[in-house]
Amino acid sequence: MKILVVGAGAVGGYFGAHLARAGLNVDFLVRPARADSLRERGLLIRDVDGNSHAVPVSAVTADQLRAGYDLVLVTVKSYGFDAALKDLTPAVGPRTVVLPFLNGMRHIDLLVDRFGAERVYGGVAMVMTRLSAEGEIVEVGKMGELIFGPVSENPTITLEDVRAALDTGTYQATAVTDIRQQLWNKWVFLATLGACTCLMRAPIGRVNSAPGGQAFTSGMFEEAIAVATASGFPPDQEARERADAIVATTTAATTTSMYWDLTHGNPVESEHIIGDLVARGRELGVPTPLFSLAHTHLCVYEAGRVQAEE
Repeated sequence: MKILVVGAGAVGGYFGAHLARAGLNVDFLVRPARADSLRERGLLIRDVDGNSHAVPVSAVTADQLRAGYDLVLVTVKSYGFDAALKDLTPAVGPRTVVLPFLNGMRHIDLLVDRFGAERVYGGVAMVMTRLSAEGEIVEVGKMGELIFGPVSENPTITLEDVRAALDTGTYQATAVTDIRQQLWNKWVFLATLGACTCLMRAPIGRVNSAPGGQAFTSGMFEEAIAVATASGFPPDQEARERADAIVATTTAATTTSMYWDLTHGNPVESEHIIGDLVARGRELGVPTPLFSLAHTHLCVYEAGRVQAEE
């Protein structure tokens, strides 16, 4: 199976390196400067023990892209998705499946509109990595799992064939038939954690330890659950308990990549993760005052960041 990985950052770089090392036919679609770096140095990986190694990979840019891929893995940040969708479109043929690993649901709607449901899968990536300023994929914890499944009952490529391609044996590859529910489960959790930590500018344990903190995080969590439920995808009891174990903690220093970006002056995924949840709540008549406040806060931050760069 010929695979295109769109992006070579913390998610795409990590899992794409595993696919390349397993001997699969993998290309990375990246910007010209990143392509030059990958061709010259390989994909640099530093594991959780601090050991670094370079993985030789094939890099292509948008102007070099041609059809002929079986599987397209989309691993960019959500604020780069619209541009990535334009770039990757020439790679999608009549027998291609597009499998994004983004948070939220907006990207699924856009991909289905563009390519048809039968050529779209949904995916959840569970990994603890970050991209260093030097372009190195840094593993900061032992976690590696891809959860994926078709959004249509009649996908262009079968779930078993996709699982066989992605299961390198070096991380967990989990094929599911209820991927929309899985995506909503993660979105509820991640949006809650991201909104709470970004709005309060602190890890979740510190937020919960402050006066009124637990009422605040609980209220945010219930708003996300209410939107998911009104959308037809209520998290089950197991998913709620798993998320609540982190959202309600008073000791953990847990944050999100959005918090990392916010505190380091980077662009944030506010619209895809927070704004879209608020918009869906509005359409469904579900009040989201806490999420709306978090969204406003992130929009103010983003406007200031852009202004500072001008």
